[in-house]
Amino acid sequence: MQPGTHFAFGTHDTHGFVASHTSSLPAHLAHWYLEREHFEPIPGEPGLYRLSEPERDGRRRTRQAVDDLRLLGYTVQADIRLDPAVSASPPRPVRPNGLQERRRRLAQAAAGRTTQRSTPPTTSAPAARPIPPKPTYAPTVHLTAAGGGRSR
Repeated sequence: MQPGTHFAFGTHDTHGFVASHTSSLPAHLAHWYLEREHFEPIPGEPGLYRLSEPERDGRRRTRQAVDDLRLLGYTVQADIRLDPAVSASPPRPVRPNGLQERRRRLAQAAAGRTTQRSTPPTTSAPAARPIPPKPTYAPTVHLTAAGGGRSR
């Protein structure tokens, strides 16, 4: 392991995806971080942690843990398969969200003729009230000061 490494991730024949911490990091702090990344201590193996529920997308979750700890500033060593900086993640299946289909239907509807109003309405609008003309003068407002009170 390289000097200054804080965490190491790999695979184990019995325990699946595992992680450990080095002595350059306090054990209680490493334990706290690994538990937050869903790794649990292995009984009888001090300092070794396994991923909980590895059958539930374990490879991606382990790669995410490696990436998360690196973003926090820790030095992490990982197997090539588990290192997001070295290996590319497998392509994820793209689920259609229906956006293209909806846009196509809207475009067809906009291009077609509408059936709601085939002829313009025959009734005329009611007569509107006339607007009075603007005055040619500016009204003057005279304010008087009240005597004996406090001024504002």
